[in-house]
Amino acid sequence: MLAMDQGVVEEWLSEFKTLPDSAVSNYAASLKDKGALVPALYKVIRENYSDLLEPVCHQLFEFYRSGEPRLQRFTLQFLPELLWSLLSVSAARDPHTSGCIEALLLGIYNLEIADKDGQSKILSFTVPSLSKPSVYHEPSTFGSMALTEGALANHGLSRVVYSGPHLQRETFTAQNRFEVLTFLLLCYNAALSYMTSSSLQSLCQLSSRVCICGYPRQQLRRYKGISTRLTVTSEFLVQLITGIHYALCNGEVELGSKALDDVLYRSQLELFPEALLVGNAIKSSLHGAALKSNTKEGARSIQVEITPTSSRISRNAVTSLSIRGHRWKRHESQEVSVDSEAALGGVAIPEISVTGVSGERMPNGDSLRPRPDGRAQADAEPLGAASEVSQDPRGHDPGTRGQEVRRQKSVRRMVENEGSGPASSGRSQY
Repeated sequence: MLAMDQGVVEEWLSEFKTLPDSAVSNYAASLKDKGALVPALYKVIRENYSDLLEPVCHQLFEFYRSGEPRLQRFTLQFLPELLWSLLSVSAARDPHTSGCIEALLLGIYNLEIADKDGQSKILSFTVPSLSKPSVYHEPSTFGSMALTEGALANHGLSRVVYSGPHLQRETFTAQNRFEVLTFLLLCYNAALSYMTSSSLQSLCQLSSRVCICGYPRQQLRRYKGISTRLTVTSEFLVQLITGIHYALCNGEVELGSKALDDVLYRSQLELFPEALLVGNAIKSSLHGAALKSNTKEGARSIQVEITPTSSRISRNAVTSLSIRGHRWKRHESQEVSVDSEAALGGVAIPEISVTGVSGERMPNGDSLRPRPDGRAQADAEPLGAASEVSQDPRGHDPGTRGQEVRRQKSVRRMVENEGSGPASSGRSQY
């Protein structure tokens, strides 16, 4: 350890001891400005035989016991490195060098499992329902869900899982070691959004080392640390995967991918179904998605699909209101068609347009269009059993053409006056 780093740590140890209680909040806010302090503390923790390790652990415990959230998060950022130091020392069977680390971890554990009155805490977790959106899923991604009687009965219900009460521990044993470490990782994951990049890197390194030590993959990773296999539990690996998931989505893509593969590798060897389920689900969700904020300075977030707003919903969506409106329109159209047929006596009025050579508009509103052979033709567009108006081949004569127009007007007038009479069929007879 360099003398400069040692001086930074010693200054940090001395200034907090003389700090009054009224200045703790301001002091906690100023810790983020000390850029050389965090790397120096990492070096102290990694050197198990450092003389500063014991006072540093005692200082970190005082930070956590103060109750100031920023000081507690400052202590939690070193938790992955403290866990690895404890596990590596226990694997080397040299417990005398990790006594201060054990005291620090047990102190944090005993503070978290009890409330201010000293009563044991019972933690509750709400399991998200597939029918309601959450930060992990959207109902639209599952397609249409059948509305069965059981689904409707459980729609508004929320499943709550409880954890606790937890027993206080005075020392680490082979039986309670991973129970305590798993609970500490749970506390760490609850403050993941406040963790620095160095803390996330330490978490990924902890996951890889714990899972590959003593196995053939250690040679592939070229890790020259301890070669003893470390005993792990499925719950411990699940908590590691939770932190790795956050690291993957917040800049630590390379280390996070290796750590996730190593955890899945160990889970397959140990046949841990919970860790395999969670790890493979995260790996599948990140397989085709681009990880946001590949740079360490980017915004910290996990990409999720946003619930569609009202503007994104299709206007053609079938609702009860649209169904009623469709029925009303259909009934109104049927009534109008029946009334029109009754008024006309079942006679459909033909639309007649008479065209002439000159292209001028006729008195009945139709226009005359010239034909190539210089003749005019009366075009009739019958509807149903409409009366057809015979076309006279002598229509090129102006007098005949005017007489034909008058005949068509008389036909329309007769149809309008005799709307209740029988419908005419075939050609009109005059």
